[in-house]
Amino acid sequence: MSDTMTSADLGPTRSPAYAARLKRRYAAERRFRLAGLAAVVFSMAVLAFLLATMTLNGVGGFQRTTLIVPIDFAAANLTPPAENATFGVAVRSLENQGLPELIETNVGARFGEDASRQISPDAWRVAAEAIIDDPTLLSERATLDLPVSQNLAAAYNGDGHAELRPLADRLAADGALADRLDLGFLARSDATDPQLAGIWGALKGSILTMLVTLALAFPVGVLAALYLEEYAPRGRWTDLIEVSINNLAAVPSIIFGLLGLAVFLGLFPSLRSAPIIGGMTLALMTMPVIVISGRNAIKAVPPSIRDGALAVGASPIQVVFHHVLPLALPGILTGTIIGMARALGETAPLLMIGMRAFVATPPGGLADPATVLPVQIFLWSDEISRGFVERTSAAIIVLLAFLLLMNGLAIYLRNRFEKTW
Repeated sequence: MSDTMTSADLGPTRSPAYAARLKRRYAAERRFRLAGLAAVVFSMAVLAFLLATMTLNGVGGFQRTTLIVPIDFAAANLTPPAENATFGVAVRSLENQGLPELIETNVGARFGEDASRQISPDAWRVAAEAIIDDPTLLSERATLDLPVSQNLAAAYNGDGHAELRPLADRLAADGALADRLDLGFLARSDATDPQLAGIWGALKGSILTMLVTLALAFPVGVLAALYLEEYAPRGRWTDLIEVSINNLAAVPSIIFGLLGLAVFLGLFPSLRSAPIIGGMTLALMTMPVIVISGRNAIKAVPPSIRDGALAVGASPIQVVFHHVLPLALPGILTGTIIGMARALGETAPLLMIGMRAFVATPPGGLADPATVLPVQIFLWSDEISRGFVERTSAAIIVLLAFLLLMNGLAIYLRNRFEKTW
């Protein structure tokens, strides 16, 4: 028998029909790969467009229109506040000595009465803060960047108030009026004037709310996952609990807001709009996600780990907390990241419990009135002023940075505790 074989000897596997089918399969594979690549490129393009849009719009949010004003503090004979005076007492002391009138007089003398009427009503507070930081200013002639009114800022940026455009052009030609970096945006709270609005109150409210959420949802969720996976007897009630937890993870967030409104505010009516109520409401929403991810992480720990620990004399409770839980912790933290990221961006449940209030001062504790970043963004987005539109984009950038920082910390902790076996 000959060792050589022709194409005819191979039978139908080399037939033209087979070659055509093979060609179609390769073509389908190439189309699938191209479709996957196109989907990735499209997703990256949408993400880049979103980030570029937020960045371009948000740059203006980190600026405000200010007027460079030379002020002769030495001629005013103002007395510096007492060294041991609190910030509020020091500001009131300078106000009572006529600092607001001094600012208005110097602006009018330098740029005219029409300019003095367009300085921000709170411009003197900026001067007061500068004096408190450096009391030697009271003995010299200093130049300060003071915020102007919302109308003059709009005229300078071409957003209405045409009657003030000649004044804005004249001041800009003198080099006194310009948009300058405003890091105070990160240190101030909400205000009705976009020139004076800041994000610190909402940011602090978000931090306090997330701390309450994490403190409640993480330990309860992890302990529930441990019980269901390691201790709960298999039966009808356990199956019902598992189904309920899975359903709770898919419940719309506004339902949790209604629950917080009915339960938590019913028990603590005086804590409306407080971070502690918001944190408890978001903890209810986050807990099912932590329980589900925690169970999956615990289930992924090999049985040999448990058997080995029991073989060397560890008790069941030691097996769980000394071996199983540390090995499952990276997976648990992953679920926690997902749950906390969802909670950070929620607005609907917090609106239900009243955290949409106008809060002009940062919260001093968990029981003080507060708002959060998503709600602040929601409120500013309803404003028609261009200044608030830019502030909204800047607040979105702050929210994204806060989210990335929180996720980065959680990823670091996850990698720190990750172990291989």
